[in-house]
Amino acid sequence: MKILDKLIIKEFLKTYFFVVVMLILIVLVLDFTEKNDAYIRNSVPAGEILRYMGNYGLYLNNLLTPITVFIAVIFITSKMAGRTEIVAILSSGVSFVRMLRPFLLAAAMIGGVSFLMNGWVLPGATAGVSEFKVAYLDKGRASTDPNIHIKVGPNAYAYLTRYYKTSNTGYTFTLEEIRDGQLIAKLGADRIQWDTAKNVWRLENWRLRTIKERGEEYVVGEKLDTVLSISPADFDLPDNHHETLKLPQLSKQIKILEDRGADNVNFYRIERYVRFMSPFAALILTFIGVIMSARKSRGGSGFQIAMGFLLAFVYILLFILSRTFAENGTEYPIFAVWLPNIIFAAMGLLLYKTVPR
Repeated sequence: MKILDKLIIKEFLKTYFFVVVMLILIVLVLDFTEKNDAYIRNSVPAGEILRYMGNYGLYLNNLLTPITVFIAVIFITSKMAGRTEIVAILSSGVSFVRMLRPFLLAAAMIGGVSFLMNGWVLPGATAGVSEFKVAYLDKGRASTDPNIHIKVGPNAYAYLTRYYKTSNTGYTFTLEEIRDGQLIAKLGADRIQWDTAKNVWRLENWRLRTIKERGEEYVVGEKLDTVLSISPADFDLPDNHHETLKLPQLSKQIKILEDRGADNVNFYRIERYVRFMSPFAALILTFIGVIMSARKSRGGSGFQIAMGFLLAFVYILLFILSRTFAENGTEYPIFAVWLPNIIFAAMGLLLYKTVPR
């Protein structure tokens, strides 16, 4: 089987690479056609467009992995079944599990590369896509969205009506300390600006109201330097910031947000769960794909490939839904993230009972 193993692995990887390139090129052409008017209108340099398309292609590779793996394994297996090669292999005394070995080994290679891509390469590509859209398609907003709310401590909440990234300046700043639903202290300022020399925030026309057991204390002033657990970088984060961090940076950011008591830490935790979960999809879908296409079909491999597309899209849809549930605050987010793999693994075990012996 060693020669056959090498042949199967070679054909699997070659077909996978071909399907990946074809699907990515199709999507990139459609994306370019859709955005071409914006490129011309904003005078986007050709080099920046090519860089964006390269980064977007890496992003698509990760997104389309379930589809490409499934199509590749079904194409290879159905072709072997059509030439009665699988029947010959099983008739020679080779078990179905043994025949699965080269397929799973190739899938493990794809999964390993996918893990490295997810952890260290793809975040940079995702960040490049976001930066390109901000710089050329959204024309680089000078300020963040209005009415910013951010948690800066376990019991502290900050608010700004507007923050300008170019000058690191915010307006109508409020910092509240709340414990057990009760307001303890409230600090307000007309203007807040980052002091790059001292690495502190400078408040202008500030007001501090402190609630005490017997009444309250009210203090005002013109200027005040204060240290907060946030920096200008926290106001310049893209919406998909958790997707732009490499795996070590992601773990570090989770620790920072946990210490701060931030509410959005769950998004970063789920992103880390996803990066460890995704590579196993290649193994599970390969297992199902071989079982589905091991029988010779009178109609050829067309129906099996169509079923492969359908199941791969179902997997992606289930993954998107389960991730949405996890991000919306389910009690067991790690279970929600792993749910697609669990369901498809159970499906594979049920289908295994129908394989030819």
